[in-house]
Amino acid sequence: MKRRDDIRNVAIIAHVDHGKTTLVDAMLRQSGQFRASQLQGERILDSNDLERERGITILAKNIAINYGSTKINLIDTPGHADFGGEVERTLQMADGALVLVDAFEGPMPQTKFVLRKAFECHIRPIVVINKVDRPDARPNEVLNEIFDTFVELGASDEQLDFAYIFASGKAGFASHDPSDTAGDMRPLFELIAAKVPGPVVDPDGPFSMLCTTLDYSEYVGRIAIGRIFSGKVRRGQRANLLKAGNAVTPGSIDGLLLFDKLGRVEVQEAEAGDIVAVVGLATVEIGDTIADVEMTTPLPRIEVGEPTLSMLFRVNDSPLTGEGQYLTSRHINDRLQRELESNVALRVEPTEDGDAFQVSGRGLLHLSVLIETMRREGYELSVGKPEVIIRKVNGVDHEPYEFLVVDVPHTHIGPVMELVGGRRGEMSKMDVKGAYAHLEFLIPSRGLIGLRNRLMSATQGEAIMHHNFHDYRPFKGDIPSRPNGVMISMVRGQAVAFAMDNLQQRGTMFISPGDDIYEGMIIAENARNEDMVVNPCKEKKLTNMRASGSDKNVLLKPPRLLTLEIALEYIESDELVEITPSKIRLRKKVLSEEGRKRSERSGKKVGV
Repeated sequence: MKRRDDIRNVAIIAHVDHGKTTLVDAMLRQSGQFRASQLQGERILDSNDLERERGITILAKNIAINYGSTKINLIDTPGHADFGGEVERTLQMADGALVLVDAFEGPMPQTKFVLRKAFECHIRPIVVINKVDRPDARPNEVLNEIFDTFVELGASDEQLDFAYIFASGKAGFASHDPSDTAGDMRPLFELIAAKVPGPVVDPDGPFSMLCTTLDYSEYVGRIAIGRIFSGKVRRGQRANLLKAGNAVTPGSIDGLLLFDKLGRVEVQEAEAGDIVAVVGLATVEIGDTIADVEMTTPLPRIEVGEPTLSMLFRVNDSPLTGEGQYLTSRHINDRLQRELESNVALRVEPTEDGDAFQVSGRGLLHLSVLIETMRREGYELSVGKPEVIIRKVNGVDHEPYEFLVVDVPHTHIGPVMELVGGRRGEMSKMDVKGAYAHLEFLIPSRGLIGLRNRLMSATQGEAIMHHNFHDYRPFKGDIPSRPNGVMISMVRGQAVAFAMDNLQQRGTMFISPGDDIYEGMIIAENARNEDMVVNPCKEKKLTNMRASGSDKNVLLKPPRLLTLEIALEYIESDELVEITPSKIRLRKKVLSEEGRKRSERSGKKVGV
């Protein structure tokens, strides 16, 4: 075995909004390898439309920067725990990690989640305390908190002896002194070259690499991306594809690409330690080993955590169906199977109903991003209420628990504790951070569904909430469901302002005048706790007589806007979210009032 000194494979770990992508922007701009026209805008690595809109990293990405004689492969990892599948596979390629932490907030739940995975992979950390130019920054306290977090997560003695640096990605400087804000990013580059070890490889062994990411091109098909663990590979050579169950598929390396700056360049040969993209293996999947024809034993497959949340994806059968380009169960199934090829944390199971599929993932955001991507591609479908996945342990039901952190002004601590406590959450820690109280809870994952909206309402939008999966624990009992009923349309037509004027006094509307309505569609939240069937299309009766004062201006409140996540959290088990390329609607599973009453009389609640 030999260590390569000319290359550094570095993952970037950070909580959402701690400035990871902005720091990478500064590193790219100061590397001296790009023209100004090549680095347009902000958050250059967030190339996906959803990433730019939400301001989060969803997909892991690879870039390469040359610093002197050292090539630095930067692996951008998502900061949200719901995309842990991306994290777990991309960390296989790294030897070191930049652990980016906000100089005020300190280590947060999702930083801890990725860190735990990094420590399991024996990765050497470098701590970057970002945003030290914030007026409320407390870099030295945060540094102590990071050390405590490393101890809590079981870091080795070598990992506890970490290097650290202070930086501001927005201002474009890094320094060993938090008060020195006049420099550039050069100290960070030097620290990476000095402290991150080069990859330990077997240059003379047979060629082998683990496929950790898949890309696709309309011209060449699937592209396998991973790090070469041993040997060399040449373009055109024969290779074996070692799949699960030790199945061997012969093939050839038709193309070979190395990461260079923001793109990839074709090469004739690559060696152990390089991160490469391989073209020519049509059936390659994430976790497969690509190896020399002499090898028949695969490298250890990637271990990915099991899903914790599932939802029913089904064909949209509402009266307003037909807007999307892809509507049938075959279309939906093909799209889900294609997603399984690159989304290793996803599970798809058929149901007895041929028009529905049980889709399981790592959290609500994980599944909602998939749904949002599908609707933008022209798919139309209906989805059911998110349900946690219950496991049997020694005959006892166990459910997933989440580690929840809420930062809230001191005046709103009471409502937060009341809301979380009512959902079976238990406080584990309470600290003061400036004007905010820092509350930590353990709460069943079921209790988080719908919590964010109520928390924001109770705190006038001032609460900051983060959570990630903790472990499985015994089932905690019932959790209160939605306290309000809904208003359900009894007719099909277009919503009329006259009818809505009367209805808005009894609840909160989800629709606007002129919207298309159908029987069984949910048009508003009822102020009371029972469902109410209404007619939002009722028009004012016209006569040829005009009475004094009988006419009045109709003033309607703006409707509550339902984003995809809000809609998924809102519905109950007998309801669906109807999703088309341009509309998100709520509806009952059984559209007719008579059908719903029949189900109630039979003692069976629809959807259970």
